[in-house]
Amino acid sequence: MKLFLIAGEPSGDKLGGALMAGLGELDPGVAFHGIGGPLMQAEGMESLFPMEELSVMGLTEVLPRLPGLLRRRDEAAEAVLDLKPDALITIDSPDFCLRVAAKVKAKRPDLPVIHYVAPSVWAWREKRAVKMARHVDHVLALLPFEPPYMEAAGMTCDFVGHPVVAERPPSVGEVQDLMAELGLDPERPIVVVLPGSRRGEVERLAEPFGAALGLIGTPDMQVVVPTAGAVTDLVAEKVADWPLEAKLLDPRGMAPDLAEARKRSAFAAAHLALAASGTVGLELAMAGCPGVIAYKMAPITTFLVRRAVKVKYANLVNILLDRDAVPELLFDACTPGNIAAALDALLEDPSARVAQQAAMAKAMRMLGQGGEPPGLRAARSVLDRLARQE
Repeated sequence: MKLFLIAGEPSGDKLGGALMAGLGELDPGVAFHGIGGPLMQAEGMESLFPMEELSVMGLTEVLPRLPGLLRRRDEAAEAVLDLKPDALITIDSPDFCLRVAAKVKAKRPDLPVIHYVAPSVWAWREKRAVKMARHVDHVLALLPFEPPYMEAAGMTCDFVGHPVVAERPPSVGEVQDLMAELGLDPERPIVVVLPGSRRGEVERLAEPFGAALGLIGTPDMQVVVPTAGAVTDLVAEKVADWPLEAKLLDPRGMAPDLAEARKRSAFAAAHLALAASGTVGLELAMAGCPGVIAYKMAPITTFLVRRAVKVKYANLVNILLDRDAVPELLFDACTPGNIAAALDALLEDPSARVAQQAAMAKAMRMLGQGGEPPGLRAARSVLDRLARQE
């Protein structure tokens, strides 16, 4: 069996890697082709072109790169048609992936198309599911309440759980080794700071995040900044101006599983986190690391998002629980003063940190923790759907 998979950013690469591992376990003869990052490549894929070329977000970031993205879309669609795979599996990044799916379906309407990560129609742009159903046959959903939305639009859909719940927690020894490597003192507060995995996010968030650290009333705080390989140089440049020394966790030159394990060790060592909104919020929740989520976008994107979004929260922990268990500072609220005040409140109140950790644990159970690994569940869903297609 041949499968063509497409992921466009680090979170999609993580989903794709887990799915590929599950598929390889259930069908050892499967061959993988497509576009992916280091985790997918580690499972046996040779990427058609660097995945990082697709990692853009927001209208003002996409427009200057639109001609190149369109060329890559056409290149990907042609590669699918030439390969004649048993299925096309697109992973998140809908602006790119679904355009590839549309071009492929126009010439191969019989080819099964499976999309991993249901569009958040419960949050905004509810008509996306109907449009997606024109080119997608089956959806792998990360959240338990999503299948009915997809089925109502005309697609089949399985809740497969979120891969974050399958992450192996670090051992005590691994955490101690990382702390020794970075020169961290366990008697002093440690905060992990994550200003994003895309260049635009880092450009917008590094300055307010750094300024906030200078306002926190804990002068002996230690700062660790895990980075994504594609933005490591930019992050290093930005944190050089921060008022506190930042110890970078650079994943470049490491095996992907080792880089991920070191990041999880940093989360386990930390007392607090300050992070951009995104999948990392769930990674921190899985690690039981309390903290604050902060985010802002380019002005035009902010205007459009505010008009369209229907949910109260950005962090999935809060969305699942329908309450503000994890503080969120979004858009105009993403200021150094607000961020510092929120972090100070957690530093000064151990009971608030414990309450946040309990909420995070509940959210992880809702996402499938304790059951079959999500990557294996997703693989089983793919194979079952293809079997029904025959």
